Amino acid sequence: MKIPATVITGFLGAGKTTLIRHLLENANGKKIALVINEFGDLGVDREMVKGCGIAGCEDEDGNDNVIELANGCICCTVADEFLPTMEALLERDNLPDHIVIETSGLALPKPLVKAFNWPEIKTRVTVDGVVTVIDTHAVDMGRFADDEATIQKVRESDESLDHDNPLEELFEDQLQCADMVLLNKTDLVEATRLTEIKSDLQARVRDHVKFIETDHGQVDPAILLGLDAAAEDDLHHRHSHHEHDDHDDDDDHDHHHDHSHDEFESFSVSLGPIADPVDLENKLLALVDAHDILRIKGFLDVPGKPMRHVVQGVGPRFQRYFDRPWANDEPRTSQLVIIGKHGLDKTAIEEALAS
Repeated sequence: MKIPATVITGFLGAGKTTLIRHLLENANGKKIALVINEFGDLGVDREMVKGCGIAGCEDEDGNDNVIELANGCICCTVADEFLPTMEALLERDNLPDHIVIETSGLALPKPLVKAFNWPEIKTRVTVDGVVTVIDTHAVDMGRFADDEATIQKVRESDESLDHDNPLEELFEDQLQCADMVLLNKTDLVEATRLTEIKSDLQARVRDHVKFIETDHGQVDPAILLGLDAAAEDDLHHRHSHHEHDDHDDDDDHDHHHDHSHDEFESFSVSLGPIADPVDLENKLLALVDAHDILRIKGFLDVPGKPMRHVVQGVGPRFQRYFDRPWANDEPRTSQLVIIGKHGLDKTAIEEALAS
């Protein structure tokens, strides 16, 4: 019997990590192996998951239950990292009941699904389903929407966000590959707009794709796990803007393609203790506006506080909270990952944060 694997995809800040934390907290004894794909050189998502104190996130018998692929998107480095990772999981004495893969917010899901046809894993693992998480509030604000009037409204504040933007193509590819679409952050959207958004998105996906409305990723795992889609056998129905980049040879382990990932870049910034997180957030808001930063995430050392402070930002929307106590042997540091389009002025951003 094949081990089911669920691929969770979605744009930056849609709520994938929050969803996964909820899945782990409500696994009800199911052994879930979690594979996290980071974009950037700081393992923030991995630490956010492990920092929640969920039983099962810790190391077990010397093996790390949370496997992080930090060298770019899965679909780009899949020959070098994804296959060995899957083989390592399948070689463990204590096999998982289910594998959950969180892709980078900049990853194309179809090449990853295609990788499950490789002989090394095809007979042992099946893609139970692709779950695409949507930041419904962002869509409501006009980001990555096809509606011409909405796009024009967004362009007034950000000339880079037009229909030809590669971000739009990534968004649509994630929708086209989905077996289930999770409309997250619905608590921030009025009921009438939510109905309109859902109707628009349903017109852009394949037939029979299920839609679930939620906020804070609060979904019963039984709904997400057990879709039985066998997505690796249904690739031809999952259309992509980047079809010319997918090779037909499933055994080709030199799986190279160019799908505009070089449009994006990320870097990490180390800061000293942050006495006033509110003041830092104000600085970050100004930087987002000045440099068209897409995503900011990281941890802060707040003097006098025993717990680590998490900061996450998507565009102008920020969230901050204390997630767990600092460990006795853990260096208290403040680090942020900055993600944006290629050409970010790293020096200016670092100088602004250091001021």
